[in-house]
Amino acid sequence: MSASIELAAGVSGSLGSIGYGLAAIGPGIGVGIVFGNGTQALARQPEAAGLIRANQILGFAFCEALALIGIVLPFVYGK
Repeated sequence: MSASIELAAGVSGSLGSIGYGLAAIGPGIGVGIVFGNGTQALARQPEAAGLIRANQILGFAFCEALALIGIVLPFVYGK
């Protein structure tokens, strides 16, 4: 009986890291989409490089903000 309690305690301690691993999937996909489409846009209209690059950086910042929120939430709502 005590072994199952110890196992449950070990699993609950790592749920925050599992949650962050799952939370990092979305921003990872988002960053790929932002830079993939930005590269295509630069190839199609090189004269708009400044505007495209600014929008890429803004999109990257929003995606990474979601990743930072995902890493902080397990600590905030943890035990």
